[in-house]
Amino acid sequence: MNNKPIIAVPLGDPAGIGPEIAMHTWADKSVWEVARPFLIGDRYVVERALEVTGLSLEINIVENVEDAKFQEGTIDMIDLGIIKEAYEWGEVNAECGRASYEYIKLSGELAMEKKVDAIATTPINKESLRAGDIPYIGHTEMFEEISGVHDPLTMFEVENLRVFFLSRHVSLKEAIDLVKYDRVLDYIERSFEAMEKLGVEGQMAVAGLNPHSGEGGLFGMEEVEEIIPAIEEAQKRGYDVIGPIGADSVFSIGLRGRYACVLSLYHDQGHIATKTYDFERTISITNSMPFLRTSVDHGTAYTRAGKNTASAVSMIEAVKLAARYAPNFNK
Repeated sequence: MNNKPIIAVPLGDPAGIGPEIAMHTWADKSVWEVARPFLIGDRYVVERALEVTGLSLEINIVENVEDAKFQEGTIDMIDLGIIKEAYEWGEVNAECGRASYEYIKLSGELAMEKKVDAIATTPINKESLRAGDIPYIGHTEMFEEISGVHDPLTMFEVENLRVFFLSRHVSLKEAIDLVKYDRVLDYIERSFEAMEKLGVEGQMAVAGLNPHSGEGGLFGMEEVEEIIPAIEEAQKRGYDVIGPIGADSVFSIGLRGRYACVLSLYHDQGHIATKTYDFERTISITNSMPFLRTSVDHGTAYTRAGKNTASAVSMIEAVKLAARYAPNFNK
């Protein structure tokens, strides 16, 4: 057990499904085969989640990661003591928003101090964060502040395909405006650096922006003026990259093993493709930081919270993927 990576799991929004799927993750034998999971949260929230799930897991409160037992059937955790009273499942709650941020903040600090080998995050709620006066829209922005890294690189992994994103949470109009030569070239280079850090080799395909990649300018000039010149320059620099490949086919081809990764040119382009293929096993990885972070790629599912009906597959896979990549990432 001692040579398995320690994966920190911040509990997420207490009012969402995060606590429930975390409990099911701790109860899953396949997790313990590859990882030592460590929880950051509140004991009261964990006790409520155990009551909902009906799982028999021992809670072991520790002050430091090194005091953990790491025994199957035991939840080793740091108790922040923020949530101590009942709250409504599935409702926006300022205190839950603040708590979810504090869980994430401590997990990031532990990762920066090399006390844990990677982080696998549960879902948080943007409205609860706002209600709690937390000035971040999501995990990535929080970890950007904690790590001191500007614009961390988001990557999805589903089966044997990785998908990088040229932009994330901006309007579609702004996303199109961001498709510029310098940015495309920079993201190609950064994506290859991320793959090398994870120990992955292979070719990248850049998705087209316009229908049929613009048909030589008939359906838009972005491919001609920005994307193709960036790809050609990357090729001159020695990167194994091709494209642009029409977005209606590039992901399907990639999933059949042709490419190691695809550069998606905006948020929904890659999200729709991967989540339609396998929603539960599409796992998010945040690269370019001093530590590795994986995540479920679904929300707090307020309508299902407190009912023990939410699937834990994505959370289980996020922990296992973190454990798989952590040794190479931390070399």
